Amino acid sequence: MLNNGTLLLVGCGKMGGAMLQGWLDRGLEGAQVAIVDPSAKAPYMQPFVDKGVQAVEALEDLDGAFKPDYILFAVKPQMIDATITSYQSYAKQGAVFLSVIAGKKISFFEDNLGSDAAVVRTMPNTPAAVSRGMTVLYANKNVSQAQADICEGLMAAVGETAWLDAENQIDAVTGVSGSGPAYIFYLAECLAQAGVDAGLPKELAQKLADTTVSGAGELLRLSDDSPSQLRVNVTSPNGTTQAALEVLMADDGLQPVMSKAVAAAAKRSKELS
Repeated sequence: MLNNGTLLLVGCGKMGGAMLQGWLDRGLEGAQVAIVDPSAKAPYMQPFVDKGVQAVEALEDLDGAFKPDYILFAVKPQMIDATITSYQSYAKQGAVFLSVIAGKKISFFEDNLGSDAAVVRTMPNTPAAVSRGMTVLYANKNVSQAQADICEGLMAAVGETAWLDAENQIDAVTGVSGSGPAYIFYLAECLAQAGVDAGLPKELAQKLADTTVSGAGELLRLSDDSPSQLRVNVTSPNGTTQAALEVLMADDGLQPVMSKAVAAAAKRSKELS
């Protein structure tokens, strides 16, 4: 992923930790990675340290001999405001900056690191924690093709990737894949409640819903058929599925509700930026 380069991970919470585990699982040497995180001495960090990863609580504690080629920010938006200028020297040395921070545009990094800084903004989602994420990327003009390829390889450690043509598309991406897992979880909740309403015990209804949602997702992932074709495949004429779909596909059914939900998320993403 990094060839022989080095990477500094700023923030090793759920997302940062999932990415780091993915890199190590794919063969990245621990010595190629350093972590800056206030919880660097926490027990959950020890497995990374055991693999040769340097973990420090603050940037000034980093071994001076460690010169990162790539720096990935995986912290809360409010945390980066207070620390971003500490990384200016690395920008001058030619490091590439990746961000998984919601709401922070590339202009934020250019303003604080310098207009010549190489920056890649990304938007992953929570299934990255189980290496089933979806990440989109957008790079500024200072990122070379070779650097972009390495950045994509790093994000591919936790799932699928895609590049955007324009940074403002991230707002719509947030509405679809960024916030999308929550919609699916809520679908599982609603499906289970519908089962209870139809007379099933709560525990059984939830198991049926959870397994159906996760199983259908895996079928979609493994199948060559489109979602539309998979739907047709399980819909017998005048059968039970068709009866249900006539409700879900009505003019006031699922599609207009989902479109409104995505639009609301995209609007909020724009406001946060």
